[in-house]
Amino acid sequence: MPRAVRFDRFGGTEVLQVEEVEQPTPSAGTVLVRVRATGLNPVESGIRGGFLDKVYPTSFPAGQGRDVAGVVEEAGPGVTEFAAGDEVIGWTDERGAQAELVLVPVGNLTRRPAQVPWEVAGALYTAGAAAYASVRAVAVGEGDTVVVANAAGGVGSIAVQLAGHAGATVIGLAGEAHHDWLRQHGVTPVAYGDGVLDRVRAAAGDKIDAFVDAFGGDYVDLALQLGVQPDRINTLINFAAVAQHGVKAQGNNDASTPEVLAELADLVANGRLEVPVEASFPLEQVADAYQLLERRHTLGKIVLVA
Repeated sequence: MPRAVRFDRFGGTEVLQVEEVEQPTPSAGTVLVRVRATGLNPVESGIRGGFLDKVYPTSFPAGQGRDVAGVVEEAGPGVTEFAAGDEVIGWTDERGAQAELVLVPVGNLTRRPAQVPWEVAGALYTAGAAAYASVRAVAVGEGDTVVVANAAGGVGSIAVQLAGHAGATVIGLAGEAHHDWLRQHGVTPVAYGDGVLDRVRAAAGDKIDAFVDAFGGDYVDLALQLGVQPDRINTLINFAAVAQHGVKAQGNNDASTPEVLAELADLVANGRLEVPVEASFPLEQVADAYQLLERRHTLGKIVLVA
């Protein structure tokens, strides 16, 4: 029987179990994918902890994960878009991607270019779509200066590169351990913490056009203090700021199309986008993987691999 990550109560990583489950059967419009890699995302910790139950209601036993990269095991009745043996990247809306086998609607899949490593393919959907939506939301263009908070995280590390491709000057807020990586990708790094306002102004001068907040906390306030207009601020976490200040809050659901995923995968395949993977873990070490994620100091993504 295939195995899958499950939890039967809210809590920390101690509630996570890897259990045998019934093998899923694909229905019309779906395929069964044997998972090769699946990325971890911070929202999954919030769901598992019970902090987001009003937004993401949970019934037990529950699974985890949306990002999928793997090989089609079986196509459902009438499915012609994909066949057994096809290598795919995509996502599931059923929060069950952290498993050996998962059902995925064909409309949530694109083909994996051979040049995209499995670990990167499994890390691409949630962070990539959120970064794509964020950069698009603040209308980054040629000659703009954009600041990205949590610039070395899963979303931020992609957003800084997409903003650079759009012709912007990019300033990345990150811990000093990740400043060299940012510099290597054409980003001016700035340390967060006390005095960050002055450091950003020193790095950017008087011209700051847009701000992407991939961390939360007080970064929307920082963006406003820097003179960025609310309609050019996008936050992935501080939803209260949307009502309070009129900023945007577009995330991965706003760019959840196979076309966007294919565009991101092509950028990776062509060497124009790096999706850094901090660490990979086998499925049975899912608790260890989330403990590392929840320290919030990783470069890029953490991935479960088969």
